[in-house]
Amino acid sequence: MSGVRVPGVVATSFEPEGEPVGTAYLVPGRGYPAVAPLLFFAGFALLQHGWTVRHVWWDPPPHESHEQTTAWVRARVEEALPRDGRVMVVAKSLGTYAAPLAAERGLEAVWFTPLLQVPPLVDAIAANPARQLLVGGTADDIAWRPDVARTLAARGCDLCELPGADHALMTPGDTVRGVEGHAEAIRALDGFLSAVSPVNR
Repeated sequence: MSGVRVPGVVATSFEPEGEPVGTAYLVPGRGYPAVAPLLFFAGFALLQHGWTVRHVWWDPPPHESHEQTTAWVRARVEEALPRDGRVMVVAKSLGTYAAPLAAERGLEAVWFTPLLQVPPLVDAIAANPARQLLVGGTADDIAWRPDVARTLAARGCDLCELPGADHALMTPGDTVRGVEGHAEAIRALDGFLSAVSPVNR
């Protein structure tokens, strides 16, 4: 395990046992860092399936337009990605703005609470030829659009929709159910990784 030092974080780069399948980049949300619950547990799932895990850290500017935010996120993610080798993007919320870059490069991707209210991002997810997983909750009135999610699923995306879960994938008024929802999301990720990662490395 190695990585650059970040205050309060032991490492931002993690290596699996044996030869890596590829490199997965955990891309944060606006106020949801790579060590927040969904991405934290996603990192462990990725390691278990043989992926090298890299954390992306940022301090995003205020949202001015979708074009400005897309360009800013793209620049932050693009500078982190290698030019070759197998790459997966695992992003939360604001990180969904990396969808156009993922589509252009044909990168496998996991989108936690993707911003399905932003048509260009939906178009990018639909255009990506690689395997993708969408995870969201029906109580997420910020970003989740059940009809859009089902349309993307019909076009090949894997889908995990959590009844009653909000944008943090928590259940308002029921913390235990929120934790159970996180377990369901990671279970869906585990199944997704089983499908895309080779059995014998």
